[in-house]
Amino acid sequence: MLLTISGSSCSGKTTTVRACGPIDGLVWHDFDEIGVPDDADLVWRHRSLEGWLQKALRYQADGLDMLLTGQSPLGEVLACPSAPRLTGIAACLLDVDDDVRRQRLAQRDPGKWDDRATDRFIGWARWQRAHAADRWHLPEAITAGGWEGMRWDRWDGLPDWAVTVIDTTGRSVDESAAELRRWIDDQRRSANQDIA
Repeated sequence: MLLTISGSSCSGKTTTVRACGPIDGLVWHDFDEIGVPDDADLVWRHRSLEGWLQKALRYQADGLDMLLTGQSPLGEVLACPSAPRLTGIAACLLDVDDDVRRQRLAQRDPGKWDDRATDRFIGWARWQRAHAADRWHLPEAITAGGWEGMRWDRWDGLPDWAVTVIDTTGRSVDESAAELRRWIDDQRRSANQDIA
């Protein structure tokens, strides 16, 4: 099974997952650990995501689940060529209030992000919120100019669109981690029941 934790920068993905601690039978990777080139674009992200799904399939063959944190929303994951071979896919969006995200970006890398770059992070966060609720919200944000191997038609046959949203605004890391841990446990339990 693949569990994805997406969210725009400074939503708390890495901090929250680390606070969950080790989980038996679950391997955690962050998308960016493969290295992000300066000229990374949508095609690069899609192709790299497919590589991550292939890695999840190798873990699956060994009886392990994989948790992947990064920027890729559910729509991209489902459109990857290898997605149908996974025993399950679950998506969670970690989010935070726009003003808090601005503050975190300024604190994380002082002076690195100008207003225009920060606004892009905020815009991506707003798009991800809308995509979590409605797969048809401005799909061209991830489909236009993307990798030709993606199968966007897979969205059509889905009976529902299940993305859990965890808002970290005003919550301690431990509170957010506890909610995320419950989500992980619930998704894995549900997937195991479906297989049985």
